[in-house]
Amino acid sequence: MSKIVDGLLYSESHEWVKVDGNVAIVGISDHAQNELGDITYVDMPVVDDEVRAGEDFGAVESVKTSSEIIAPVSGKIVACNAELEEHPELINEDAYSAWIVKIEMSDSSELDSLLNASAYGKLVG
Repeated sequence: MSKIVDGLLYSESHEWVKVDGNVAIVGISDHAQNELGDITYVDMPVVDDEVRAGEDFGAVESVKTSSEIIAPVSGKIVACNAELEEHPELINEDAYSAWIVKIEMSDSSELDSLLNASAYGKLVG
């Protein structure tokens, strides 16, 4: 059974979002990392890139497959987790502490379309 954290928001494409003021901290869910298997590479955007909700901005590669990372919100990338460049397996170890990017949101109302922990649990359950 995959771990789902209360207080986070989730997209149907299995990204999680932690809201910190006007910044969305984004990673992939425990369910997603379980499905992918051993993660070998994380393809991330660069700081100052603009992303649009629903569009891919990177990918997570594993020994089994590659999966696009879909932006849950629109905005500007303000940070990338450089630690994942050397240690992508951190996502397998704890998907909820291994954030991938931080996005300064241009429209926080987009958060309304994301799922809470209960709804995400039903989606993956």
